[in-house]
Amino acid sequence: MADAASVKRVARRIVETKRAGHDVVVVVSAMGDTTDELLELAEQVCENPPARELDMLLTSGERISMAVLAMAIADLGEDARSYTGSQAGLITDAAHGAAKIIDVTPGRIQEAIAAGAIPIVAGFQGVAQDTKDITTLGRGGSDTTAVALAAALKASVCEIFTDVDGVFSADPRVVPAARKVPFITYEEMLELAAVGAKVLHLRCVEYARRFDLPIHVRSSFSQLDGTFVLSPEAIATAISEGKAMEQPIISGVAADVNDAKITVVGVPDKPGEAAAIFRALADASINIDMIVQNISAATTGRTDVSFTCPVGSSKKALEALEAKRSAIAFEDLILDDQVAKVSLVGAGMRSHPGVSADFFTALAGAGINVEMISTSEIRISVVTRVDDAKRAVQALHTAFGLDADGEAVVYGGTGR
Repeated sequence: MADAASVKRVARRIVETKRAGHDVVVVVSAMGDTTDELLELAEQVCENPPARELDMLLTSGERISMAVLAMAIADLGEDARSYTGSQAGLITDAAHGAAKIIDVTPGRIQEAIAAGAIPIVAGFQGVAQDTKDITTLGRGGSDTTAVALAAALKASVCEIFTDVDGVFSADPRVVPAARKVPFITYEEMLELAAVGAKVLHLRCVEYARRFDLPIHVRSSFSQLDGTFVLSPEAIATAISEGKAMEQPIISGVAADVNDAKITVVGVPDKPGEAAAIFRALADASINIDMIVQNISAATTGRTDVSFTCPVGSSKKALEALEAKRSAIAFEDLILDDQVAKVSLVGAGMRSHPGVSADFFTALAGAGINVEMISTSEIRISVVTRVDDAKRAVQALHTAFGLDADGEAVVYGGTGR
């Protein structure tokens, strides 16, 4: 949706799908860099824009997209009707900038489908249930809108179009030999989304898993089959029917360079101190990922507690902790924003011993130093230097046999 030519190309694809006999509902994002440009405009006129007015401004980008796309479809001879998030029935809470969907009441969308029209819905937005204000859903909001609408309409599948041919074993911009994954479970996709994979947002996958809604990630620049995100049972059925190969041990490698590490130095090593630290962070709405506590120094009875959080939240986290310094009686705070989280994800880890050994052997062979470690049943994550993240991903990708023979195609070149 970057320009008029792209809008026309998208319109042709929608019309072809409609004329193939399918009912189609479309969710759009803003065109090109519209959202960033609107944010810059807001900052130029107001140092601290009111959240309500910022949401009102930002949602205009998607409204432009839905209207011009409806016009392009009309030019091809089909009836298209554009709807804002509120008109489409996306009901949210009142948290401006990061609203959560409470309910979807798609009556007008169902009426349009029944009339043979193609509904075009503005993504990323809804209306607050209590205040009736326009809200935005935050990062990945259009994907979340699409999945929520698809679930409410009981769609057979939700197609998410991006600039690559599906979900890959690593970011093709980092690992050109990344391999496309034909099928992946919700659980694996959730882990990949949480650790930095950019194709799907975490909330979108959570919503799909809750309603057992198949997601088909594919490219808007090609007609190739992409990646299906399904339940383990659906994938097992696809394998038994010969539609899919046996699932690999490892699905992918991802890196997140948008983390920061904060160390609380000299915390009294006694019950309740860690609770006080993380209560202060929770009250400030800081999302915490990895946590490490050092062994208490026998001479001082104090310890250090380190944790990671999104780099954009680091300043707020420091302020929240500084406000509790006298109550917790820690000695200092250290911020390190030059870290990256590198992760290996695969449901096959559960039944294959030796994955951890191979993981750390590969990093050691590449000369990568590990600062923190976190694991789940299907994931191993480490914190390393941000400058080492690309080499770490490439080393792990090769070590676990994920390299493909050719190079992955990135059509748009910038990612989502």
